[in-house]
Amino acid sequence: MSPKKASGCGCSSVPISLIIVILGGGYWWFIHLGHLNISKLLPNKQAPAAPQTPSVPAPNGKIANSLPMEISTAIPTTAQASPLPVTPQKSPPYPNSSPTVANSSPSPQTPWEKKAIRGIYLSRYQITNNADEQTIRSRVRFYRDRGINTIIHGVWGNGCTMYNSEVMQQILGYKSCPNQFQDRWLDWLIDEAHKQGMQVHAYFEKGIKIDKNSPIFDLATSKKWIVPGVDKTYAGIDHYVLDVEIPEVANLFKKILVEFVQKYPAIDAVQWDDYLGYHAELPGKVDRTAHLTNFLQQMIADMKKANPTVSFDLCHHNPYWAKRYFGADWLSWKVDRVFIQAYNDANFKQELNYAENYAGVAITDNQLYHLKELADNTKIKSVLVFPFSGKPEETAVKIENFTQISN
Repeated sequence: MSPKKASGCGCSSVPISLIIVILGGGYWWFIHLGHLNISKLLPNKQAPAAPQTPSVPAPNGKIANSLPMEISTAIPTTAQASPLPVTPQKSPPYPNSSPTVANSSPSPQTPWEKKAIRGIYLSRYQITNNADEQTIRSRVRFYRDRGINTIIHGVWGNGCTMYNSEVMQQILGYKSCPNQFQDRWLDWLIDEAHKQGMQVHAYFEKGIKIDKNSPIFDLATSKKWIVPGVDKTYAGIDHYVLDVEIPEVANLFKKILVEFVQKYPAIDAVQWDDYLGYHAELPGKVDRTAHLTNFLQQMIADMKKANPTVSFDLCHHNPYWAKRYFGADWLSWKVDRVFIQAYNDANFKQELNYAENYAGVAITDNQLYHLKELADNTKIKSVLVFPFSGKPEETAVKIENFTQISN
């Protein structure tokens, strides 16, 4: 019988020394020649990298509470809600401490807020004594906060300008009224008003009339520029009417107005009042209606040619009264807007009937109790308030109080 074949791998027949050499050489090759990274053979159980905080794009417009300049990339220890998107605002005048509400709808306008023009008159003397820029700008914001959206500010009165005028210098020998004021006061006023969404209308107080305190009274008298007689339209004040039938006088006014709308091209409107007229009781009972109409048509045309964007406004008596007692046929003047004076309570209702057909109505600070009636009357498009008291700030506060009660 043949001998049995050895079972197994036969390792027992291999010399132990040879086995040691093979194992040692393999280990040396594994460590030094293979450059095998053993970590690649292990399962990948590393923690994921921390996410980077995305950068926040800066909004195009300014906002009241702006984002910080630098954003930390550190991971917060507790979860934080994502910030709501912020809608850029156009020019916020003041920071708003109220939280921003997404998709919030604006409050409905009150009847008073729906008026196209909610104006207050400021005398030219409001900017005397060198009122500075801060005073003028803060004053604009004060009236805005009282619900006023239009400031009707005096720029001319009693025969002189309340700004430096080359026309005045050339024709009359001095450049402005003899009052102290900052040269750029009207620029500041217009700029701030427009920032606040308001308008500025230049008020030519007293129109073509002067009194004895006018700096041009003696000159006008010597040159015979004054219509004979005394205008006693208002009790206690004697006025003298500059005769616009005289070419030299007419040219003075036309050049002044053209100069003004070119010097202040951003002005929204100019406004003249019932001082643009001749009192019916002047001596001689001369009908100057046609001459006044020709003068106004020419002056308005010259102004529009110089700056067509400016509105020529008038605050005057109703058309019948104006023509009958002041020779002011303003229906023929080609003005842009007319506001009917309703300063007399005796015929207030009748004046409102006229005002409903024109740009609006003008009342005094003694008639503020009419504000609710005017606010509720949708046919009255605008309301102007003249502070006869000479205290426009107090008048504005009263306007705010009356309109809040009314609403």
